[in-house]
Parts: sequence; structure tokens; C-alpha cells
Amino acid sequence: MDGLKFDLRIYVLLYGINPMRIFLFKDGLVRFATEPYVKPDGENIENLFMHLTNYAINKNNEHFVENEADSVESDHDDDNAHKRSLKWLYWNLKTQGYDTKRLKEKIKDIIIKTIITAQPSISHTVKSCQPEDIENQLCFQILGFDVILDSNLKPWLLEVN
Repeated sequence: MDGLKFDLRIYVLLYGINPMRIFLFKDGLVRFATEPYVKPDGENIENLFMHLTNYAINKNNEHFVENEADSVESDHDDDNAHKRSLKWLYWNLKTQGYDTKRLKEKIKDIIIKTIITAQPSISHTVKSCQPEDIENQLCFQILGFDVILDSNLKPWLLEVN
């Protein structure tokens, strides 16, 4: 987007383990690299500002643009900023004719399947630490899912924090 590599940070609340309840936050972050993307090669492979979307790295680039819309007076994101809201991304894609409802469903599917995959390990850990949690109220975790979209808008899980 805008010639820059970007990824999404989607926040999830995992509440309870049996039954497991998963809540997706309505918004999240879109984090942009600060240098125009070029396919990696021997010349540019070490350009972190081009290939990584981490805020901690990109905020140090002279081209980094802070999102001025973070203030309470603003109702929308700064279209030039290197960190924008997930709502902004969905709005932007929708105005270009993309099926954002389908994209959201694909992302939700990735999140649910990832948590289901980890459920046995999570359940074991919780039961080891809280064996008396009969009412399933002592386990919660806020997770950050990092997702990248390919050129066909197919979401791919990068990592879970």
C-alpha cells in the first residue's frame, strides 16, 4: 500500500479455558515500513526500514511520519502516517472495491485456528497454576496477532505476542 510493506496488529482477549472464549478488539494497528518496498536482493536485504514493519525500528527513520490523528480532536487517521488504525485500512480497502467482510472473516479464522492449536498447552498450564478454577474465571490473556497481507489480500500469520 502506497508502495510500502505493512502488517496488521490485531488484539485478542482470551478469556477462560474451558470453555475457551475469544474476543477480537474492534480496532488494531496497521504498521508501515518507512522506505518503498523492493523485492529483497543482495543490494537491499539489510535495509530494515524497507523490509521490517516494526514501529521500534521505523520510528528512527528520517522519513517516519507520526500519526497526528492520534489526538482526541481527530476523527480519522493521517493517510501519510506510518502507523494507522485497522479501521482506516478496512475503510481504505472498501473504498477501492475490496471485500473487507471476507478479509475480516479470513483473519478471524486464522486467529481462532491458531488459538485452538495452542489450546491443549494453554489448558495444561492454566490447570497446573489454577487447579481450583472450577468456574473458569481465572484465566485471561491479551494477545497481539501480527498478520501480513499478500498482494492478493490473503492474510498470513507472522507471530503472536
